[in-house]
Amino acid sequence: MASPVSLLNDLIKDKIFAVQEFALLGWQALRKLLARPRYVADTLEQMDLIGVGSLPIVVLASLFIGAVLVLQIADQFVRFGSPGLTGDVVAIGLVTEIGPVIIALLVAGRVSSGIASELGSMLVSEQIDAMRALGTDPVKKLVIPRLVATILTLPLLTIVGDFVGLVGGYLVAGFVVRLNPTQFWTRAYNAIEFGDGVQGLVKPFVFGFLVALVGCYYGLTTRGGTQGVGRATTQAVVAASVLILLVDFFVTKTLLWVNEMMGW
Repeated sequence: MASPVSLLNDLIKDKIFAVQEFALLGWQALRKLLARPRYVADTLEQMDLIGVGSLPIVVLASLFIGAVLVLQIADQFVRFGSPGLTGDVVAIGLVTEIGPVIIALLVAGRVSSGIASELGSMLVSEQIDAMRALGTDPVKKLVIPRLVATILTLPLLTIVGDFVGLVGGYLVAGFVVRLNPTQFWTRAYNAIEFGDGVQGLVKPFVFGFLVALVGCYYGLTTRGGTQGVGRATTQAVVAASVLILLVDFFVTKTLLWVNEMMGW
């Protein structure tokens, strides 16, 4: 029977090896991003599946996120006699943090799992081996279209989600909390500065890269037949969600430093 120290040592080695493989896959994808052949049709198909397919859940979730934010924030500001600040806080919170992160987590739950399941099924059924035998690079054919599609569509989904969230906040502000809707929109518009917009648009590009790459990694490293596909799907969602939250801290810190340096 192996000792606990030996088991821990093996676990650490496995995790380090997994991180190395993940980084290598990301490097290969970036290196081959502009190389020929370019599978434009596959990329457009993935943009439809990932972007348009995720739109309903993003719109619905963002509407209620904005509504709940106004309910909570307005209640607190009314206590201090400053309900007019509700629009400022909701707009800044949605654009810089809540919108990009929540929408990325929603997309990760749908897209990372879908990519891992699809590629994992292709791997266990030996379709990817057949692809290699025919001279087709799986990274170019399978990984890059999904990577590009997610990177391009997640920022668009975030913009839509931010706007719908503000609409949800506006509806609650006007009809439930009885705030002045015109004041809400004016304060929300004036509160967002250039640096806030940069944060809100840079983060989805980074999150989109992580969401797609995690799904592709777990799909291409699936082991154990159909049970392994289910395992890879679950692991992809968990890993993508955790990575989004971890990377969000470092991206936010970096962008705040850039905003301070640039005077945004």
